[in-house]
Amino acid sequence: MPYRDTDFVAGNVYDKENTRNPIARRLLSGYQRALEELLPRQAPRSVLEVGSGEGRITAQLRERYPESRLAALDLSHAMAVQTSARVERVDTFCASAEELPLTSRAFDLAVCVEVLEHLPRPERALQHIARVARDVVVLSVPREPIWRLLNLMRGAYVRRLGDTPGHLQHWSSQAFTGLVGGYFDVKRVRHPLPWTMLQARISPS
Repeated sequence: MPYRDTDFVAGNVYDKENTRNPIARRLLSGYQRALEELLPRQAPRSVLEVGSGEGRITAQLRERYPESRLAALDLSHAMAVQTSARVERVDTFCASAEELPLTSRAFDLAVCVEVLEHLPRPERALQHIARVARDVVVLSVPREPIWRLLNLMRGAYVRRLGDTPGHLQHWSSQAFTGLVGGYFDVKRVRHPLPWTMLQARISPS
């Protein structure tokens, strides 16, 4: 059965780019710095973003790698349309991160940030990313229990004890790094509050 946009629970939904909250701006600035540090300095020939959302990170990837072939995938048709409208020269399509309809070893760089926590089978998604990636992978997820604590501090999701709607998975930094290490060779880990972000490479066969 095809997916509908009404099936999605996106989690924290607000204008991250234009927020005036000084704390939120500082946290997002730290996230962006960590992402820039973990992305390869040398431009890859091909880049895939798994879970592009509204295209914010896709636009960042296009700006950083202007000559690279860029593809972006999202489960939501509406998000894919937004990404296509926002970013030049990007191939967008709808599919699940757990069932990537892509050729093996097709992308030098695969980016999957703020996605895995929404998936019922994140291990399946990691398997597919490991299959389609050729070299470097960059991943990020919220860091528990700090994520919930910060939600509570801002008065969000109090009845859920700070648990964001749509977050099906909850990892500490150690737990997430261990999970990813089962599929990739983890090279670098960053902890921009309140996330775990890492760079990994395809393990030698």
